[in-house]
Amino acid sequence: MPAKRDNTDIITNSKARRDYEIIETLEAGLVLRGTEVKSLRSGKGQIREAFARVDNNGQLWLMNCHIDEYTHGNRHNHEPTASRRLLLHRREIDRLQGLTQAKGLSILPLKLYWKEGLVKVLLGIGQGKRKTDKRDTIKKRESDRNLRRVTMHSMKGR
Repeated sequence: MPAKRDNTDIITNSKARRDYEIIETLEAGLVLRGTEVKSLRSGKGQIREAFARVDNNGQLWLMNCHIDEYTHGNRHNHEPTASRRLLLHRREIDRLQGLTQAKGLSILPLKLYWKEGLVKVLLGIGQGKRKTDKRDTIKKRESDRNLRRVTMHSMKGR
């Protein structure tokens, strides 16, 4: 029997942390069909433009998540851009709904990963950054990089 690949990332959302200030993260289950799981096992998907939304029935849905069709699928293959249901406890969904409506926060998928053979989503609750905030983040990252470079260079000279 092959070894399980637990806690390995399938897809990460690189734009989420750049464009949003992530305040809190939480883990959610994802309802998938068989061909979607097989397609994700081969790493065919993206969550760059995806977001989560609570509908009128109190269910949480992952929207704009693109999972490619399975290449060996038949006529029952899945639709690539279908909305997929996220699994959370009722209290968590109600709290997320309150945060998005009252404070204007967004719910974004940060990554999809395997956990005990199931696909999980790491959701980030965040607020969009302004252009100046993005510039400040870039400046801070570059100054940290330069500081590390200088300290490493001075350590080698000893």
